[in-house]
Amino acid sequence: MRADELAARTREFLSAYDPATDFLRARFDAGLAWVHYPRGLGGLDLPRALQPVVDEVLAAAGAPDNDPLRITVGLGMAAPTILRHGTDEQRRRWLRPLWTGEELWCQLFSEPGAGSDLASLTTRAVRHGDDWLVSGQKVWTSTAHEARWAILLARTDPAAPKHDGLTFFACDMTAPGVDVRPLRQLTGEAEFNEVFLDEVRIPDADRIGGIGQGWQVARTTLMNERVAIGGAPVPREHGMIGIVARAWRERPSVRTAGARDELMRLWVAAEAARLSARRLGEQLAAGQPGAEGSAVKYAFALLNQEISGFGLELLGEEGLRYDDWTMRRPPAVDWALRTPGYRYLRARANSIEGGTSEILCNIIAERVLGLPREVTG
Repeated sequence: MRADELAARTREFLSAYDPATDFLRARFDAGLAWVHYPRGLGGLDLPRALQPVVDEVLAAAGAPDNDPLRITVGLGMAAPTILRHGTDEQRRRWLRPLWTGEELWCQLFSEPGAGSDLASLTTRAVRHGDDWLVSGQKVWTSTAHEARWAILLARTDPAAPKHDGLTFFACDMTAPGVDVRPLRQLTGEAEFNEVFLDEVRIPDADRIGGIGQGWQVARTTLMNERVAIGGAPVPREHGMIGIVARAWRERPSVRTAGARDELMRLWVAAEAARLSARRLGEQLAAGQPGAEGSAVKYAFALLNQEISGFGLELLGEEGLRYDDWTMRRPPAVDWALRTPGYRYLRARANSIEGGTSEILCNIIAERVLGLPREVTG
């Protein structure tokens, strides 16, 4: 199908849409949710590169979207994992409410003693008939306080090498034994949570992939996570650099020759990162994400921290004001509507979440540049 034919199909869908039905469900059923997914699962078996054609037609018509920022864990991490490793029944059961936002997803991977070395996790899943009983603790879990489902990595074979004894599950966050507690951050808010699992019963039907194959499944999740965090296509001067550039244009009093040089350096770096992310998107259109997503995410974290620091310095005393330290549990991060102080503090987490920058550098060195593995001991 050509781009013009897909645009015409989208306009036809809009003209035939029944306002008495739910728009997002109808869009999914019409195959216009993510066009590169299979028919019947929100797609049309088309190239990923054609998705913007649909999005532009619907945006021009003022059609509602699925609030992608709010459901980014589901869209960017759970969905591609379910599509690649899930059963037909699991795809039919989870993908539609995931995409429409009716069911939020979170990610139960990191633990207090297993962050960068995720494969050393100790959360246990013990077989009990047709179910698994899961016990352990997870940490840094975004949206766990609102989520209906979680993608969960647990150890099912303690005797196996650490990468081989893991299994991947979908966990019902409303099940008995799930205890979600907020983690207050440097910003004063609690986007993240720690989650305690006390013999949580998970049906074997909710296992994604084979027993002991959890690490292979999790790699799909992790590669897509890094793309979701730092690799989404955006317009020029989007995000942090746009906020700082706007402050420069609107406030002549802050302009100095040194500040101008630093702003231009950061602007060029942000544009290079944006174009790299766009190139990654083109690679995604041709297949699965690779290790290059780690480089894009690494650049995203480094730039956000540098730009937010520059924005703070640019405003002088005004930049030191902090708007609100009230304990809140926001569903998503919104940089644009917050103060420079918030942006500076929140950006500190960018080099930790979605894979620490140190681990990403190792991945880039070994899998992108082909350098030898680091030898320790």
